[in-house]
Amino acid sequence: MQYIIAHDLGTSGNKATLYDETGQLVAASTTEYPTSIGPSGYVEQDAGEWWNAVVLSTKKLLQTSNIKNTDIACVSFSGQMMGCLPVDTAGNPLRPAIIWADMRSEKQAVQLRSAIDEHEFYRIVWHRPISSYTLTKLMWIRDNEPEVFGRTAKTLQAKDYIVYKLTGVFATDYSDASGTNAFDLINKKWSDAILNSVKIRKDVFPDAYPSTSVVGRVKKEAAELTGLAEGTPVVLGGGDGSCAIVGAGIFGAQNAYSILGSSSWVAFETDEPLYDEEMRYMTWAHLDEKKYQPCGTMQAAGLSISWLKQTLGRDETYAEKHSGGNALDLIESGARVSPPGSNNLIYLPYLLGERSPRWDPYAKGAFIGLTSKHTKEDMFRSVYEGIAYNLYTIINIFETRACLKEVTLIGGGARSELWRQILADVWGRPVLIPRYLEEATSMGAAIAGGIGVGIFKDFSIAEKLNPTVTRILPDKKDVRAYRKLYPLFEQSYVSLKDVFRKLGD
Repeated sequence: MQYIIAHDLGTSGNKATLYDETGQLVAASTTEYPTSIGPSGYVEQDAGEWWNAVVLSTKKLLQTSNIKNTDIACVSFSGQMMGCLPVDTAGNPLRPAIIWADMRSEKQAVQLRSAIDEHEFYRIVWHRPISSYTLTKLMWIRDNEPEVFGRTAKTLQAKDYIVYKLTGVFATDYSDASGTNAFDLINKKWSDAILNSVKIRKDVFPDAYPSTSVVGRVKKEAAELTGLAEGTPVVLGGGDGSCAIVGAGIFGAQNAYSILGSSSWVAFETDEPLYDEEMRYMTWAHLDEKKYQPCGTMQAAGLSISWLKQTLGRDETYAEKHSGGNALDLIESGARVSPPGSNNLIYLPYLLGERSPRWDPYAKGAFIGLTSKHTKEDMFRSVYEGIAYNLYTIINIFETRACLKEVTLIGGGARSELWRQILADVWGRPVLIPRYLEEATSMGAAIAGGIGVGIFKDFSIAEKLNPTVTRILPDKKDVRAYRKLYPLFEQSYVSLKDVFRKLGD
């Protein structure tokens, strides 16, 4: 029996998973690492913590599974995207990594928009020229830390740094490259037009390869630290969003997936990027180098639920601490008391501004229609419904280009039976639940690894490895109720947009 180790380098930690060649999850180990949040939107992580997490979790996997390291067919990766880690010629980090959530480079985003036409830019990278991406973060280092920039040999993503630590090879894959805002998505190369316009040299980015590429083998030093066998093949894998669509088993333009984490998005597979004149959504490279992944992202999905728990759910949180219950289960029980539509109460889930399709950094959360008759339970339910309405806005935009008949849910939020049903009813389409929810992203990385070393033939194996186990059908009566309220959700945002901007950050 052959085995695959897949590392999922997320924002809060690294989840290491061990799969056998039939797709069975054999073992998993998570090692957390800290995030440093500073003023002016600074959000950073120490790359050494990423490596330490991979070392510790790999050792634990091998120890708890009792699998011989010589039976590991390959190691592959999924990782947080859109970061910026400058390293020197020896691969040593020159500063902490500026991660995806960091928004310090707005001034550089203005420079970028001045240097190249936004629609021309969108036609090259299929993303907006904004401060979320690697390119403006690197420009910020150039403008504010010239000594660091001058010593920078490469800028790496999280998984690419670990690949270097294991193999000594600087490389990235097409999917992570597509999150830099410097990559020509169709021609699969770094864009001279964009990089020349902002005077960033092209060789600061590593060579880009398909996600299934075996880019190197585990070096002796790395083998001694991790417990892996020296010479074990290392497969690039991809960015977390591109790994997720594979792990969710999504194929064809009529099936989409949504991941319910702190943020959330809806995405599906296409044979070519999807152009939108208003640039309301983006397109990523797929793990399959011949495919693409149009995507619309909201900022505060699970984050809204966490906020709900910490504020309105204090009684439930107290009960969890003192009575042994689960606060979220209690909140959901309360939400079930309220009818669909929450007695005409609408929640706008814009706690961190909003991305597609609003692209509004000033957007804010709000309860619309609150009266003295409303209960805490109504507010509970309206939060779940507001997230569902917002994701439905993304689905509606995609409907102009593709007929999305059903949506597969993954991520921790997909375990909520209440949320599943609300999503099915608001969206008016079946919601599918696969076998692996929180492991779907690492499953995508494992499949890329398995293809890379010849265990799997192609990406279609994902449908077999992570099959649908539950199918939630929409309730026709509740669909009708939500159809009446959804236009008011949209109108609420439009009516308050100027108010939000006047309120400032």
